[in-house]
Amino acid sequence: MNVRKFFHSFGYAAQGIMTATKEQNMRFHLLCGAFVLIAGLWTGLSTTEWLILVLVTALVVATELINTAIERVVDLASPELHPLAKDAKDVAAGAVLVIACASVIIGVLIFIPKWF
Repeated sequence: MNVRKFFHSFGYAAQGIMTATKEQNMRFHLLCGAFVLIAGLWTGLSTTEWLILVLVTALVVATELINTAIERVVDLASPELHPLAKDAKDVAAGAVLVIACASVIIGVLIFIPKWF
């Protein structure tokens, strides 16, 4: 294993995350994640609840990263409008929506009983 290449790969991954933060939806997901962090600190969550929230937050962000990558590749491969390109981008966005909705439900199930 080339250790130098291995450590450089972390820099490339960080650059990818920074590139994705230029997208409006990624910034929205990160903002929501920050609110969940603050709410969790204020609420006093258990270790298990923190594990669940960290996992679903990471899943939303990771899915948005994959969605951004798919959109970029589709735009490169098909700069003109094409129904299949639109379908690919819509399906990737749909995956983010499914995960985001599930994370909201999980957040409600964790926070609402503690608040009321």
